[in-house]
Parts: sequence; structure tokens; C-alpha cells
Amino acid sequence: MTTSTRQLDTTELEERVKHMYEEVALEPERDFHFETGRSLAERLGYPASDLDRIPASAIESFAGVGYFLDLAEVAPGETVLDLGSGSGTDSFLAALAAGSEGHVVGVDMTDAQLAKAIGLAAEAGFARVEFRKGYIERPPIEDGSVDCVISNGVINLSPDKPAVFAAAARALRPGGRLALADIVSTEQLPEGVTCEASLWAACIGGAMQRDRYREAIEGAGFEIEAVRENDEYRFVSDRADNATRKYGVKSISLRARRA
Repeated sequence: MTTSTRQLDTTELEERVKHMYEEVALEPERDFHFETGRSLAERLGYPASDLDRIPASAIESFAGVGYFLDLAEVAPGETVLDLGSGSGTDSFLAALAAGSEGHVVGVDMTDAQLAKAIGLAAEAGFARVEFRKGYIERPPIEDGSVDCVISNGVINLSPDKPAVFAAAARALRPGGRLALADIVSTEQLPEGVTCEASLWAACIGGAMQRDRYREAIEGAGFEIEAVRENDEYRFVSDRADNATRKYGVKSISLRARRA
């Protein structure tokens, strides 16, 4: 007697993620499993004075899960890689910190998000920010060229998280920083959740158990320096909220340093 094991359809997952975040780019006022926009950003801890300095249309499509840029500590002149840059909110804020001598590269796989971010960068005069099409598991960036890698609510969407952390480590110079916000779980999610692409696209099904998440980061050659829970983040659909309460799905912000 054999027992079949369900597997996540990664092709379906990619298409669902692209479709969902295309809607976030083009119709941010729609209802999703998660919140979007400036009110979310401010509740998570983004300073209003910083948000005032970047394109409002980028913030409309903001779908992050926590504030982490204080942990990133981006300094003037640094190069920053934003994995899953979306409409550009975190990339633009990182560019403000990096200044006129800094450089920010945002990477995203969704055409609508890329087009929006590229257009906003040109309109607002963010000449030191560029956006490239690519996957966070293999971002189009030179090895050892980056001082800080950032990401917000995106790594949980990847079916190969160790590959994402390994890619971040390759991109960083020795001593470089990884700063992120993401969704993890206290309990290991059951197969019925982890194999359903729709729940992955909603930032739930891909939540890695938090100890395994830490192990994946450390396995890529990072030393974790700070972790905090983001109690201000919440899911808005009943289905997502039920999973949150049952399995301890929650948002964290984290900083790690490459050896």
C-alpha cells in the first residue's frame, strides 16, 4: 500500500502571484487577503515624513508586512538590492537613505509592478534607482556588489527559500547586511495549506516554520543579529485570519549579516 503526497504546483503558484500583484499594481483599491496602501505603511511603523518624500502612487500599491528599514541602516553611498521590489516603496525609501552617491536595484517578476515602479522613478527624478525583471532566487545582479539586501513580504512566496538566502549572500560584500520583513509560522503548516497555490499567493501557504526559517538564513552564511515580531500586521480575510490563529502565522522583521 502506498500513500501519495501532494506537491505544490509551482507553475500555478507563479501565475497566481503574478496575477495577484498585477492587480495590486493596477487596482490597489481592491480587496485582497491583505491590506495595502499608506494607512498600512504608517501602522507598520513607516515614518510619515519619509513617505511624504516618495511617489504617492507607489505607496498606494504598498503590500508589505512589516517595517524593517531601521534595521537595514542604509548609509549614504551604499548599494542596496530590493528583492521583490513591487511598486517601489522600499526601494525609493532606501534611495533616500543612500543619497546621491548610492544606488538601489529593485528586482521583481511582475510586469505591471515593474512598469509602475520604472515610470514613477523617472517621473519623480529617482535617478539612482533602477528596476530589473527577475526572480528573487536568482536576481540579475553581480556577485559581491551590494552592501545591503532588503525584502518585504516576498520571500514567503518563494517555494525555494534557501535559494533566496543563498542568492542574497552571493550578492553581498563580506560583512553586508540582510534586512527584511516576512511571514513565518509558529507551527509547521499542514500539507493542505502548503500545497494550495492560492494560499501561497495570499502570503499564508508559504510561511516557513520560524526555526526552519532561521536555519535557512544561517545555512546561507548569515549571522542573525536582530528579530522582532510585528504585531501591527494582520490579514483581513476570514480564511487567512483562521490560519493565522491556528498555526501562529505572523510577521517578523529581521537583520542578519554575511560573514
